[in-house]
Amino acid sequence: GPLPPFRFDSVMTTLVAVRKNKEIAIAADSLTTFGAPRLSAYFTSASAPIVNHRGTYIGLCGSAAHQLVFESLLAKHEDLDFSTRRAIFETFRKLHPILKEQHFLNPKEEEDDPYESTQMTALIANAHGIFGVYSMREVFEYNHFWAVGSGREFALGAMHSMYGRLRSASAVAKAGIDAGTTFDKNSALPLTIYTLPLR
Repeated sequence: GPLPPFRFDSVMTTLVAVRKNKEIAIAADSLTTFGAPRLSAYFTSASAPIVNHRGTYIGLCGSAAHQLVFESLLAKHEDLDFSTRRAIFETFRKLHPILKEQHFLNPKEEEDDPYESTQMTALIANAHGIFGVYSMREVFEYNHFWAVGSGREFALGAMHSMYGRLRSASAVAKAGIDAGTTFDKNSALPLTIYTLPLR
């Protein structure tokens, strides 16, 4: 999917999710950018753009505001379902008016967009699999791996190269983050990684 519009408080990150050998992994770098300035993990206590909701890990890229907004939404709405592609679509459809009314989301991107934008890109990992959600609430389920954020092309190349050689999802995810943080100017170590068994 397309990169989110640039923001001066952007999480232009490298974010990956991997499924291999009954293991699920989701990982992200820890850099936030403010135009030219870079806010590394050394300077902030909330650096990884991944939130946990009842065993579902949701990695967000786009505006840095998304993480706090999503943490607030998840705390208030316990019944959200992230178990299937259809369930995730319905969850984001349900959250969209709440984002507009309670969190003042600006849903406008391009004039000819067919739907209002949620203004975020997310990777979701849980015991059911790995999924991607894009700004028009498009949901994809991935069989092996995927990456989003500004370092995604480097991460995808590395994971494609290493997927058949490495034994675990976590090892493949680390290879993706390593490539993203090596070659993308908006990504930097340390990484945060979560793993769980595939149901």
